[in-house]
Amino acid sequence: MANNSVSYTGVKNSIAETNHEGDFGCSVKELRSLMELRGAEGLHKIQDCYGDVQGLCTRLKTSPIEGLSGNPADIERRRAVFGQNFIPPKKPKTFLQLVWEALQDVTLIILEIAAIISLGLSFYRPPGGGTEICATATGGVEDEGEAEAGWIEGVAILLSVICVVLVTAFNDWSKEKQFRGLQSRIEQEQKFTVVRGGQVIQIPVADIVVGDVAQVKYGDLLPADGVLIQGNDLKIDESSLTGESDHVKKTMDKDPLLLSGTHVMEGSGKMVVTAVGVNSQTGIIFTLLGSGDDEEKEKEKEEKEKKKDKKGKKQDGAVENRNKAKAQDGAAMEMQPLKSEEGIDGDDAKEKKKANLPKKEKSVLQGKLTKLAVQIGKAGLVMSAITVIILVLYFVIDTFWVQQLPWLKECTPIYIQYFVKFFIIGVTVLVVAVPEGLPLAVTISLAYSVKKMMKDNNLVRHLDACETMGNATAICSDKTGTLTMNRMTVVQVYVADKHYRKIPEPDLIPDKTLDLLVNGIAVNCAYTTKILPPEKEGGLPRHVGNKTECALLSFTLDLKKDYQAVRNEIPEENLYKVYTFNSVRKSMSTVLKNSDGSYRMFSKGASEIILKKCVKILNSEGESKVFRPRDRDDMVKKVIEPMASEGLRTICVAYRDFPAGEFEPEWENENAILNSLTCICVVGIEDPVRPEVPDAIKKCQRAGITVRMVTGDNINTARAIATKCGILHPGDDFLCLEGKEFNRRIRNEKGEIEQERIDKIWPKLRVLARSSPTDKHTLVKGIIDSTVVEQRQVVAVTGDGTNDGPALKKADVGFAMGIAGTDVAKEASDIILTDDNFSSIVKAVMWGRNVYDSISKFLQFQLTVNVVAVIVAFTGACITQDSPLKAVQMLWVNLIMDTFASLALATEPPTESLLLRRPYGRNKPLISRTMMKNILGHGVYQLTVIFTLLFVGEKIFDIDNGRHAPLHAPPSEHYTIVFNTFVMMQLFNEINARKIHGERNVFEGIYNNPIFCSIVIGTFIIQIIIVQFGGKPFSCIGLSIDQWLWCIFLGIGALLWGQLIASIPTSRLKFLKEAGHGTQKDEIPDEELEEDMEEIDHAERELRRGQILWFRGLNRIQTQMDVVNAFQSGSSFQGALRRQPSIASQHHDIRVVNAFRSSLYEGLEKPESRSSIHNFMTHPEFRIEDSEPHIPLIDDTDAEDDAPTKRNSSSPRSCSPPPSPNKNNNAVDSGIHLAIDISKSATSSSPGSPLHSLETSL
Repeated sequence: MANNSVSYTGVKNSIAETNHEGDFGCSVKELRSLMELRGAEGLHKIQDCYGDVQGLCTRLKTSPIEGLSGNPADIERRRAVFGQNFIPPKKPKTFLQLVWEALQDVTLIILEIAAIISLGLSFYRPPGGGTEICATATGGVEDEGEAEAGWIEGVAILLSVICVVLVTAFNDWSKEKQFRGLQSRIEQEQKFTVVRGGQVIQIPVADIVVGDVAQVKYGDLLPADGVLIQGNDLKIDESSLTGESDHVKKTMDKDPLLLSGTHVMEGSGKMVVTAVGVNSQTGIIFTLLGSGDDEEKEKEKEEKEKKKDKKGKKQDGAVENRNKAKAQDGAAMEMQPLKSEEGIDGDDAKEKKKANLPKKEKSVLQGKLTKLAVQIGKAGLVMSAITVIILVLYFVIDTFWVQQLPWLKECTPIYIQYFVKFFIIGVTVLVVAVPEGLPLAVTISLAYSVKKMMKDNNLVRHLDACETMGNATAICSDKTGTLTMNRMTVVQVYVADKHYRKIPEPDLIPDKTLDLLVNGIAVNCAYTTKILPPEKEGGLPRHVGNKTECALLSFTLDLKKDYQAVRNEIPEENLYKVYTFNSVRKSMSTVLKNSDGSYRMFSKGASEIILKKCVKILNSEGESKVFRPRDRDDMVKKVIEPMASEGLRTICVAYRDFPAGEFEPEWENENAILNSLTCICVVGIEDPVRPEVPDAIKKCQRAGITVRMVTGDNINTARAIATKCGILHPGDDFLCLEGKEFNRRIRNEKGEIEQERIDKIWPKLRVLARSSPTDKHTLVKGIIDSTVVEQRQVVAVTGDGTNDGPALKKADVGFAMGIAGTDVAKEASDIILTDDNFSSIVKAVMWGRNVYDSISKFLQFQLTVNVVAVIVAFTGACITQDSPLKAVQMLWVNLIMDTFASLALATEPPTESLLLRRPYGRNKPLISRTMMKNILGHGVYQLTVIFTLLFVGEKIFDIDNGRHAPLHAPPSEHYTIVFNTFVMMQLFNEINARKIHGERNVFEGIYNNPIFCSIVIGTFIIQIIIVQFGGKPFSCIGLSIDQWLWCIFLGIGALLWGQLIASIPTSRLKFLKEAGHGTQKDEIPDEELEEDMEEIDHAERELRRGQILWFRGLNRIQTQMDVVNAFQSGSSFQGALRRQPSIASQHHDIRVVNAFRSSLYEGLEKPESRSSIHNFMTHPEFRIEDSEPHIPLIDDTDAEDDAPTKRNSSSPRSCSPPPSPNKNNNAVDSGIHLAIDISKSATSSSPGSPLHSLETSL
C-alpha cells in the first residue's frame, strides 16, 4: 500500500458525448442523500449503489485520471442537470425602500407638513365682500395673477424635500451596488485546481460542475461535496459542519466523503465532485437560512411583540446555524456575498435599528454630529416659536386693539391666511436653523471618500469606518502579508562547506551536489506547489501552494535549473512513499524506488530536526564526509544562529540511500527510516518586508498612531521584522512578548483576565509573537476598554484568517485582507485592503482625517449662514412683520448653499499635512474655538451689512422702501438687494471656510479641487438667473449693473474681513465655547452599556470551562513528568518536553501551567534545591523558563507557513534569551542565547527509555 490510491484500469475517457438530458446514471437527489451520510454508512451506500468509487465515476461519465473532457456542451449539460456552484445572494433593497428610509428624517417631515398646509390654504378662496372691513388685512394691490401665485411657495418647499430625499437614496443605492460589484469580483478571483482532459488547470470556484475531478491539498477550503478517489494522509477539519474539533482522517476504505466548507488540514488527494451550489451540504444550510428569512418576514407582521422575546433566541440560532454552515469559514461564502450578515439576521438588524442599540458605539463623528444637530435644533425651535408668537401677537394687537376692528365671520379666512403666513415664516426660521445639509454633507463626504479610497486599495464596507479611521490611535497589524510580501524567499544558503549570504552562482556548487539538491527539492515538495509565470507583464512569478515550498522551488530556478523537468521525469504516481508534512513530524520525506531495487529518500524540514538525524554532509567536492555532533554544534553556532538572529527560517535538505537487499526497509517505523541522513544544504528563508512599509510606519508614528505587530511567528523572527519595519528601534524601552508570557502577565491567580494587568502592559507592548487569535482579541479589547489614558483608544486591526474574526469585530475598524483573507475575516471587517498592503492603511487614516476636517469646514460655513439667517429672519419678522428673506429664498439659500457647499467642501482631497497632527480623539469637540471665532466673526460682519441694507438701504440706493408690504405684494428692489448681498457674502465665505485651523492663505490648493471651483462659479450663475428672471416665485426683481457690483463688493468684503479675524489670537478670546463634544460615558443610556457587558463571548466562557478541566489533567501529568525528570540523570528535561508540543498545539493557550511553573521555579531558585537538581544547571545558559515558551501554538492560518520553523522545545537550540526581566523583552536584544546540549537530549528520549513510554502515554 505504497500510495493509497486505487489503480484504475481501462477507463481513458468514457464520456459518450450524447446530448439528451438526464442520461447520467444518478440523480441530484441520490447524490444529495449520499452526501448526507457520514463515514462507514457513506461507504456502504457507495458499495451498494455503485459498486465502488469507480462505478460512481462511470455513472457520472467522468474519468478518475483524465477528469472531464472539458467540452463546453457537456459542461453546460451538467450545469443544467446538477445545478451550478453558486448560492444566490439575498435581494438588495430596492430604490423605493431606500427613498422611504430617507423620508423618515424629522426635519423633512416638518417641512412636508408646512408645505402641504401652505398649499391647501393658497387654494382656499374666501367668499368675496367684506374687503373694506378687513382693510388692513388685505390692503395693497391684488391682481388675479398674484393671488394665484400663492401655491408656488408650497410647491417649492416640496421640491426641495424631494431633492434631498432622492440624493440620499441614490447615494445609498450606488453604495450597495458598488459593494455587490466588488463582491462578485472577489468571488470570480477564487480559483480551484481540477483535472480536465488530463490537464491540471485552475478554474473559478463557480465553474466547478458535478463530475469534475478536483485536486485537494493542505490548506484548501473545499468548494463542493465530493468522494475521494485517491489520498495521501488526508485529514479534514469538519468542525464547521459537525462541530467536532478532531480532524477526520479520510481514506478510500473507511471514510471517502468530503464536504464543502471544510478545511484540509493535512495531506493531499483527488476527489470527484458530487454536489455543488445549493445541493452541497453548505448550500443546503444556506438555503435554510435564506428561506428562514422570508418566513420571518411573514411572521414579523403578526408577532411584532413576541419578536422582542424571541430576539435573543433567534440570534443564537442564527449563530449556531452559521457555525454549522461554516459561515464562520465560508465555503459557502465563496459563493455568498459578504453581506450575508444581513441574510442571516437581517430582521434582527432591523429590530436592532428600531431599538437603536448600536452593538458598536456610534462612530466618533456620528456621536458628535447627533449631539450638535440636537443642540442646534432646540435653539432653532425656540427661535421659530418666539418668532411666530411675536408675529401673531403683534397682528392681533394691531388689528383688534389699536384699530379696534371687530372679528367678522367673512374675514376669518383672510385672518387665517395671515396666521398661516406667520406659521410659514416660523417654519422658515426653523428650516434655516436646522442644518439639514449636515446629513447630506456627511453622506457626500463619506461616499466621495469611499469612492476615492477604492483607488487607494481600500474597499470600505461600512461608511463610518472610513471616518473612525481618522481618529485611530493604535493599529494592531498582522505580520505575514501585511508588513511582509507573503512571498517566502531563500536569501542565504550553506552548501558545499560554505555559507553564502546571497544566492550563489550555480558554478560555485559541485555538479553532484547541485543535482541532488534540485532533485531533492523538486520531488520532495507537494506536486500541487508550483511557480507559474506572472499574470501581468513585468509582475512577479505567481506562487501556488505552500509558501515555504515555493521558496525552495524558486531557489532551484535561481540556480538556473528547471524543477519541472525533474517532475516530468518522475510523475507523482511513481513516488514510492510520501511522509507528508505535519506539525508533529515537522519534516517531509519522499521515497523513490530506483530501477536496481534500491531506494533513495529525500527529506526536508526544520533544520534543528533534520540536522539531528544527519551523520554525513556533502563537502566542497560534492563527496560525503562524516558529520559529528561537534561539527553540528559548530554549524549551529556559525550558520544557523546567525540566520535565526536575522529572523530567517532555516530549512535543511538531506537524503539517504537504502541499498537493494532482500529485506525491504520497514517503512512504517519512521524513527528508523528518518535517520543516518546526509545533509545537502541548509537554506535561510524569509518573508521580505514590503519596501513601502517602513515609510508608512514612520508616517503613522508621526501622526500619533502606535503600530503594534501581532503574529503567530516566533519571537526572534517577529523582533527582526519589527526592527526592519521600524516598529522597534534599537535602544527603545518597549516590550516584545510571546502570547504565553502575555497571558501569564494579564491573568490573576484564578486565570481570569484583569483590566488593570492589561493596562500595565499595553502602553509599552509593540510586538506580540506566537499569539493565538484569542490573544489578539484580548489585546484589542484590553486597549479599547482601557482607562489609563484620558482619551479612549480607537483601535484598528488587520486580519486575514477565520480565527481573526472576533478581533476584527471587536476593533473600532477591522481591516481584512482582500487577497489572502478568508471570507469570514472579510465578513467581520469594516474595510477590505484589496492589495493586502500596510501602506494602504495609512491612506485610510488620511482619508478618515480628511472626512473629519471636511465636515468641520462645512459646519463652519453652514453655521455662519444659519446664525445670520436666523437672526435676520427673527428680527426682520418682529420689526417689519415679514421676513426680509422669503421662504423660497431661504430654501434656495438652504438647499442650494447646503447641498452645493457640502459637495464643494466635502470633496477637498486630503494632503500629507493631515498626517502631521495627532488624532483628535473622542472628546474633542467638532467645533474648535478657532472655528467658533470664525463663525461669530463672520456673523457679525454679515449681520451689520444686512441690517444696514434692510433699514437704510432704500436711502443709500435711492429706491422704494420694501418694508411693510401687504400680503401677496409684488417683489421690491430693496429686498432683492438684501437677498442678493446675503448670497454673495455666503459665496465668498465659502472660500474662507476652506481652512479651519486659522491659516491665512485660504486659496491654497484651490485648483486641486475642480468640484469646488465649478460649484462656486455655478452657484454664482444660478444666482444671477434667479435675481434677473426669478420673478414672483423667488420674490425677486431684476437689478442694474451698479447694484450688482455693490452686492459683489460687499461679498468680497467677507474675504478681507476673514484676514482680520485670522489676526486675532484665539487664546485671547476666553469666552468662546466649543460645541459638539463626543458622547461621554455617563450619557450613554444604561441599556447600551448592558449590551456591552453581554459582549463577553459565550464562546469564551465555554472555552474557559473546558480549559480548566483540561489543565487539571495537564497539571497532574506535568507534576508526574517533572518528578520523573528530576530523577533522570543527564539533562533529560528537554526530552520530557519533547512531545509536549503535540498536546499543546491542540490547545491555544496554556494558562494554568504558568502558575504551576512559577511555583516550580521557586523550588529551583533556592540554593539547597539547586544541588539536588543539579542537572538543570549544568549549562549556565539553560534555564527552565526556556523549555516551555516554545510550545508551538499553531493557529489555523499560520500552521503551514510556520510549521517548518516553529522552534519549539523539541529543539535543543530553542532556548530564548535568558529571562532577565528587561532583556527578554527588549527590542535591542536580538542576539539569541542558545544552549547546546544535543548528545544528551538525543539519547534521553530514545524509544526504549522509561521516559519515552511516559511521553507516549501522555
